[in-house]
Amino acid sequence: MAMMAIKGIYAEYGVQRLNHGIGFDTAAIELLLPTYGEALGLKGKICRHWALNPHPALIPAIEAGWVESVHSFGSELGMEDYIRARSDVFFTGPDGSLRSNRAFCQAAGHYACDLFIGSTLQMDLAGNSSTATLDRIAGFGGAPNMGADARGRRHASPAWLKAGAQARAGRSGAAGTPRGQKLVVQMVETFREHMQPAFVETLDAWTLQEKASLALPPIMVYGEDVTHVLTEEGIANLLLCRSDEEREQAIRGVAGYTAVGLARDRCLVENLRDRGVIQRPQDLGIDPRQATRNLLAARSMRDLVRASGGLYAPPARFRNW
Repeated sequence: MAMMAIKGIYAEYGVQRLNHGIGFDTAAIELLLPTYGEALGLKGKICRHWALNPHPALIPAIEAGWVESVHSFGSELGMEDYIRARSDVFFTGPDGSLRSNRAFCQAAGHYACDLFIGSTLQMDLAGNSSTATLDRIAGFGGAPNMGADARGRRHASPAWLKAGAQARAGRSGAAGTPRGQKLVVQMVETFREHMQPAFVETLDAWTLQEKASLALPPIMVYGEDVTHVLTEEGIANLLLCRSDEEREQAIRGVAGYTAVGLARDRCLVENLRDRGVIQRPQDLGIDPRQATRNLLAARSMRDLVRASGGLYAPPARFRNW
């Protein structure tokens, strides 16, 4: 999935400024930049500026010269010495310690980033997603803000303009008025832990709303803001969909062997693939057999320590030496 994100989304839109959620999949993207990204000739063209905590997985990309700046919501334990040594990348004070501001970083992520990439526990056929399920209610963090298209934004960037042009091509009236659009990517495996499907006909959020007497269902990211759905099956570019039916079938088309995926209209899904709305790994020239841990710039916490020149001091619970 991380390889498809780099080649199929980051490269296509020339994403320069981005923000992502927390998780192994998104960290894998960072670790692939100095290897797979380098092989694609993308260094200096994508992923230069980040709104992100000082994530240790960024260390190899920073040391390889990919990252020019990181504006942080908060800090990460063990990164203090590394941040102090790389004040050219992180925003630091006179004493070398990190200067973070959650409010300003939220504003930067909302109004200045080209792309937000995150994950979720459930997604429905409209692209609405939530991490609140019947058996697990996880915090939304910054996703409702970061994963939303800022209608008041006037700061243009090539990626923002291209996404907006794709979403409005062929439309008329107010829907066709030229404007940009933030890329919002949901990156999920079709089945999560205990073989629970990530794609469902109806979110548990509706049941939770009823049981808890909430004013609204606890939806994390609204479907109208989601531009791409990325799974191990491929990428669904929802910007290119021209009807609710196409949007539904695009999501079904990457939902794999879940009940939602098996209910796809195969003819319509193949038509969407012919139009480039759905892209499989082979459509992007990616051999899934190459997607191994050997491509990662660091495969252990010790590798991250080495990459930092010994400056990263991971918490004891993450050490195995």
